[in-house]
Amino acid sequence: MKRRLLFALLFVLLSTMTLLTACQTLSPLFADHSGSPQQVEGRFRNAVPRQAMGLGKTLAVFWKFLVDKPANTRPDQPVPVQALSRAELLAAPDQSLWRLGHSTLLLKLDGEFWLTDPVFAERASPVQFMGPKRFHAPPIGIEELPPIKAVILSHDHYDHLDKAAILALTGKTELFLSPLGVGDRLVHWGVDKAKVRQLDWWQEITVGATRFVATPAQHFSGRSLSDGNRTLWASWVMLGREARVFFSGDTGYFAGFKAIGERFGPFDLTMVETGAYNEDWADIHMLPEQSLQAHLDLRGRHMLPIHNGTFDLSLHGWTEPFERISALAQERGVALSTPQIGERIAIQAPTAGSRWWR
Repeated sequence: MKRRLLFALLFVLLSTMTLLTACQTLSPLFADHSGSPQQVEGRFRNAVPRQAMGLGKTLAVFWKFLVDKPANTRPDQPVPVQALSRAELLAAPDQSLWRLGHSTLLLKLDGEFWLTDPVFAERASPVQFMGPKRFHAPPIGIEELPPIKAVILSHDHYDHLDKAAILALTGKTELFLSPLGVGDRLVHWGVDKAKVRQLDWWQEITVGATRFVATPAQHFSGRSLSDGNRTLWASWVMLGREARVFFSGDTGYFAGFKAIGERFGPFDLTMVETGAYNEDWADIHMLPEQSLQAHLDLRGRHMLPIHNGTFDLSLHGWTEPFERISALAQERGVALSTPQIGERIAIQAPTAGSRWWR
């Protein structure tokens, strides 16, 4: 009975939260992107349609999340974090990278700083009183970051697009690079339109000396009941003068990895999602075996698994993504890098990293 009451209470709270968010998005905020081959009748789509779970399976998964989650989905001790300072970042050599948490990465490439999917909020949620709470503080605050040449966004989900962080970054960021529609949302929030560049799949832009290509991914988008797939999702290719980097964003495994690898590989470093996965939604979040195959398809030299360690977004154990990808990489002879949060690595020759999650 207690479980049923808990389920009902949380269901009401989540429904209210979602409806409130939906009301905020009823006004027209998206520009006309009907010229995109990825859009049909105002909604973006994958090259291969997603597999619908169906109502029964969806409710079963929802029930597991609420009342039947394993106890080991959260760390049982503090997550080690290496604190960063602006002076340390400015003094670091070029071709450096720091993982700040989840899919938030800071790159120093071609003499500039670039930031991916900045999430600094306490919770990956529409509201900060409930929802997935982060396991560790960011290694540096937004106010301490050096000037950012561009923020690179993969899609608009709450664990990748943090409104408060975006608004806090506007004063120190020259450009925001996003898939179609996500930039419209930034402008709606108050970001200067002149700072926003929106790209479709395979479109590219050069910022300073660095070339960026928005490449396909297999996922979905939306921040409420009213705006599902109104914005596009993407992975990103980053081509510097000396280093070539791939950032997966969120994606299931698909043939596009091989196409990206053939067009832009080999990559010095692939930053590939390896976390928040499950067999029931493997077409939008890769299992570790698929993440490794994606890295191989991309023709990557070194792999950095991301989308793990910061939020509890699935049913697997907290250490499982690290353990599974480490074993698979060793088995296949893949050079894997697992730095601590805040630890600097060299993009072209990253260290393997310790088993810090243990």
